[in-house]
Amino acid sequence: MTAVVPAPVPEAAAHEVPVPGVAAHEAAAHGLPVHELAVYDGSGVSGGLYSRVVGWADAAPHWLDRLVELWSLLGLGLFALLMLAAWWRARDGGPVVMARVLASAPVVLIAYVVNSGFKGLVEEVRPCAQLRVRDTLESCPGPGDWSFPSNHTVIAFAAAAALLLVDRRIGAVAAVAAVLMGASRVWVGVHYPHDVLVGAVVGVLVAVPLVLAAGRAGPLVAHARTGPLRPLLGAGAAAAVAGPGRPVGVRRD
Repeated sequence: MTAVVPAPVPEAAAHEVPVPGVAAHEAAAHGLPVHELAVYDGSGVSGGLYSRVVGWADAAPHWLDRLVELWSLLGLGLFALLMLAAWWRARDGGPVVMARVLASAPVVLIAYVVNSGFKGLVEEVRPCAQLRVRDTLESCPGPGDWSFPSNHTVIAFAAAAALLLVDRRIGAVAAVAAVLMGASRVWVGVHYPHDVLVGAVVGVLVAVPLVLAAGRAGPLVAHARTGPLRPLLGAGAAAAVAGPGRPVGVRRD
């Protein structure tokens, strides 16, 4: 499944057009100036570790591969469910907590948009295409679907960071799920490890300041709780927030 073979570039073709995914040393070997490269080759960063991980996937039991594949495909839905659970619990919490919960989904969307722009700037070829991996658990995305950083990982870690700031128990579950999501993207063969690592950093760096800033809308939530939105926002609690996202005097079960 994971046989990796070199990606030779015919010399004539190399001079006619920029060759996607050819590393600088390969470009020099074929007489192609480095500045003419159309895309970035990330195999020199963590290609060795990537090959080792997909080798593990190749040797793993079939049921484990199918489980990881399913998680990689559908696991982001869990973060939406965790946000709903955090909203439900925040109905009994302070207005700052509710304001942060309501901001969580838009913040994750912002993180995704920021990362998509980043991907377009770097234009890193997918490892399964760059390293010519013949078979991966997930079909190798086509040309133009860039690898760095991992969108799945950005979404997962942005959601986890947001949830940690509003509910520590739910956030802890989300954090574990985010790590598993990032690892699964390498296991199924569509991302380098460094795509995942940087994706996690981007998700956290975008989410934390925005969610904290959203807490300033607490007075608006408190006012809205006195009107027709009370069934949605809950009655709240008179307690303030103790620490990052833990309501005082509110059930923690």
